[in-house]
Amino acid sequence: MAGKRGAALQSKIPCSVQAGYHVNGNSPAEDYLIPLKLTWTSTGSLEPGPVVYPAPKMEKYEFAEKPLSVLTGRFEIVANFKVAAHAPAGPGIAAGKLKYQACSDRACYPPKTIDIAISYQVE
Repeated sequence: MAGKRGAALQSKIPCSVQAGYHVNGNSPAEDYLIPLKLTWTSTGSLEPGPVVYPAPKMEKYEFAEKPLSVLTGRFEIVANFKVAAHAPAGPGIAAGKLKYQACSDRACYPPKTIDIAISYQVE
């Protein structure tokens, strides 16, 4: 992704959940479930904006009394940025962490966190 100083930039982060599993949406139906959450640890010359998560589906599982808001299959998380007014021209990387909790139709597993890196170019 590339942009000039002051420009709005957007990056789509592709995600894929293995068949037979799901992850909780970013606003789980139950307090004890771990939400899908993207946080930035370093954004260089970019100012982070809102993160847009896909709309979850409500599904019923054996281990929960109520339906849960989940994501399955392939989906995208959209990260919005603004190039800082003082940004030097050249390349950079926005680094972050994506936390999620994967579950099968019978149980949820311990939460995991993976690294996310988005390359950008200030023009």
